[in-house]
Amino acid sequence: MGLLTVLGAALAVTSSPAAQAADCSAGYVGLTYDDGPNPGNTANLLNALQQNGLRATMFNTGQNAQNNQALVRAQRDAGMWIGNHSYTHPHLVNMSSSQIQSELQRTQQAVQQATGTAPRLFRPPYGETNATLKSVAQQLGLTEIIWDVDSQDWNGASTAQIVQAAGRLQNGQIILMHDQYATTLNAIPQIAANLRSRNLCAGMISPSTGRAVAPDGGTPTASPTPTNTPGGSCTATITAGQQWSDRFNLSVNVSGSNSWIVTVTLRNAQRVTATWNGSPTWDGSGKVMTMRPNGSGNTFGFTVMHGGDWTWPTVSCRVG
Repeated sequence: MGLLTVLGAALAVTSSPAAQAADCSAGYVGLTYDDGPNPGNTANLLNALQQNGLRATMFNTGQNAQNNQALVRAQRDAGMWIGNHSYTHPHLVNMSSSQIQSELQRTQQAVQQATGTAPRLFRPPYGETNATLKSVAQQLGLTEIIWDVDSQDWNGASTAQIVQAAGRLQNGQIILMHDQYATTLNAIPQIAANLRSRNLCAGMISPSTGRAVAPDGGTPTASPTPTNTPGGSCTATITAGQQWSDRFNLSVNVSGSNSWIVTVTLRNAQRVTATWNGSPTWDGSGKVMTMRPNGSGNTFGFTVMHGGDWTWPTVSCRVG
């Protein structure tokens, strides 16, 4: 398939409401769904999130994960992050250290068995925590995550009330929602539209800070490359575009020179399927793309099939 054909397909995809280019200039928020996965509910939830270009963190109970491993894999394959929500959803603050450890460790094992990766985030049931619980979670390499906004979906909130709650989210904040309610599912398109209107994007929850950040740590980075070439140096700045379950778009802006050469180095599992506003060439491995101006200005973009690795490629710039 030629580049124009691929690019035409990409343009056709991006014309749908759920695939408009994302403007994340106001930051990132954490959408979280507790108590899954559940047969009959989780698949619909994942479909709605994907159709609206959203990613979320799923705080699964261990017993549900153990009993529905295919759904845990579906969460992973849809680009969601998976957290630990205890095994049986008890009041952990009333339990001994060894009982707490069993609840958390069994959930770690259930998720790892399903996906190959153990969670790094933990949400205590009912938001109840104490020093013993924090200590056990820390020993297991888990970061405790509560929430900033409670959607009240568990308390009978209507779809409109859930949307209104999500409308209070600010950069870095996290909202509590649940896997099993029709009202919560029905709120997703309006939540997505509201976030877009406020230039907010759905991000991941950082295991180091417990706050919502750009997916998988991908924050806009400037990569200046010093050069002794007459005419000075240039800087390539990479920012996020739209994302889907299997791919994501990135945009690179070049400053400092109009005669730039930008090198993009992909991760092992990744490949580029479309580019725009630049002239690309490739090395023999297919993992290093060299982009030059094509008369369309100093900003170019490309689509990355992530292959399971959401980490952004690295970029560097030199003057040609």
